[in-house]
Amino acid sequence: MVDSPGGPLPARPSRWRAAVVAASLAGALGGCADPAGESGAGPLRPAQSTAIPGAGTATLGEPVKLTTGLEAPWGLTFLPDRSALVSERISGEIVRIPARGGDPQTVGVVPGVRTSAEGGLLGIVASPGFATDRTVFASVSGADQNRIVALTIADDYGSLAVDRVLLDGIQTADRHHGGRIVVGPDGHLWIGTGDAFEPENAAADGSLNGKILRIAVDGSVPRDNPGQSPIYSSGHRNVQGIAFGPDGTPYASELGHRTWDEVNVLRAGADYGWPETEGIAGSTGEPPIATLHPDDASPSGVAYAEGSLWIGALGGQRLWQLPVEGGAATADPIAHLTGDYGRIRTVEVAPDGALWLLTSNTDRATWGGTEPRAGDDRILRVEVTGR
Repeated sequence: MVDSPGGPLPARPSRWRAAVVAASLAGALGGCADPAGESGAGPLRPAQSTAIPGAGTATLGEPVKLTTGLEAPWGLTFLPDRSALVSERISGEIVRIPARGGDPQTVGVVPGVRTSAEGGLLGIVASPGFATDRTVFASVSGADQNRIVALTIADDYGSLAVDRVLLDGIQTADRHHGGRIVVGPDGHLWIGTGDAFEPENAAADGSLNGKILRIAVDGSVPRDNPGQSPIYSSGHRNVQGIAFGPDGTPYASELGHRTWDEVNVLRAGADYGWPETEGIAGSTGEPPIATLHPDDASPSGVAYAEGSLWIGALGGQRLWQLPVEGGAATADPIAHLTGDYGRIRTVEVAPDGALWLLTSNTDRATWGGTEPRAGDDRILRVEVTGR
């Protein structure tokens, strides 16, 4: 990695009480640092946990292939008819996938997208009123700044247009864009941003980078936001996953540098420690509910289903399951599909309750991630059995 803020950070003191989990590895791991910053390398740390022994967990069925041939897919959102839209990072295209899978249909190209090592057309999410307003919200990397836009999708899915810019002024860079955007149970947009490869942005009150942002679907700032700004929480390095539990608890995955990736519970106005603290290495900010080594994770998309968070891993090339309840981890993380399908970018819960997994192998082969398999990139459907 070339973005190291310095040497090893001191261990977090004993006041830290959340479940901390480092994946155990058999034998030495090879592999060098990821030059694009989405995975890291560094010394392994011993596993630690205060998770509840014997906690029940959900289980996964066998993956079923729904779609192949996607190019650098990034975001996925479901529509009222149970079909899905997928954003392609490099081309700036949005394509539509039938509810039962099949060949993707090109909807259109989002204008103003500027591709960089990690930037381009990133997360997308359909408006809660899509059936009538035909609106999809997108996180877009531009030439001079990143922004959140509202797109109008044609009735026949044959074209799209930018309707309005909801939020701009997000610093752009070659790397660390964040990019995930979801609609929360409160009806507002929750947006993860990266530190734009400048760690000090995450702690800066005047920067929208290295933050969780929360805005209304019309672009206004919700009255209950802290500080009357779009910033909901700060001190984040690179957030690419946001999901909500059934009780409304917001969770986020965060790509670490070389030591720890994080899973956090989001709290209004809270600071999550970066760049002074990474995971449990340091003493500042809110503690994560779980940590994983970047070689095993480099987490991206997150979804909640059947008592667990399901976290797509880029560098770790697997799907992590983290049982949670009420904002706490209740068991150690469980690895699934390790190495079977390569990098997993996005995880979403389909209308029928199954998980849709979006792989990310065509996106990063030139950066040393993994060589694409025949048919990459693809969408997999996996059924979840309740605990």
